Amino acid sequence: MPVVYARRIGVLASAAALAALTALVNAPTAQASPPAPISAAAARAYLATVTPTTEGSTSGYSRDLFPHWSTVSGACNTRETVLKRDGVNVVQDSACAAVSGSWFSEYDGATWTAASDVDIDHMVPLAEAWRSGANSWTTAKRQQFANDLTRPQLIAVTDNVNQAKGDLDPGKWLPSRTAYRCTYARMWVNVKQYWALSMDSGEKTALVNILNGC
Repeated sequence: MPVVYARRIGVLASAAALAALTALVNAPTAQASPPAPISAAAARAYLATVTPTTEGSTSGYSRDLFPHWSTVSGACNTRETVLKRDGVNVVQDSACAAVSGSWFSEYDGATWTAASDVDIDHMVPLAEAWRSGANSWTTAKRQQFANDLTRPQLIAVTDNVNQAKGDLDPGKWLPSRTAYRCTYARMWVNVKQYWALSMDSGEKTALVNILNGC
């Protein structure tokens, strides 16, 4: 191989290695990692089959009807499991409580180093689920929904952002971090589809509009 050509290959390889290292250094120190949602195309296809219905009421609703933070393993409940999953360098004590770590909130782009600053958001809020059909479920099914680690239903985010979201659907609330809205919409549709929960017209319209841009 000619010397000049070999040197060029070496320079290109070094540049690629430097680019990879730069990307690694500039990556968020922590990043939430719930299960990957369905694709934007699959979400759009599902929404095309959805007939909007009038949202039900919260009559009879109570968070107690959705037993949550169930035991997952040993002393670890669902909340602590998600904190461990969505954080970086998370250290837990003998009671499975997170005593240190770093959490990146996908909703607002903030990074936290205290678990007390982080809430575990139910992607589809419990009250929203109640109004969308969960009012007819058994308590056991509602418990499965509230602790669902298999679908993208649970995610660690900034506590006051989660509280601002409350029980609002995407027609009334979206993450301020616009870069995450496509993922958010895919997650929402994934959960509603799997659990066969209804959608109202404003909710569906907002999701369609977001996903058409994804």
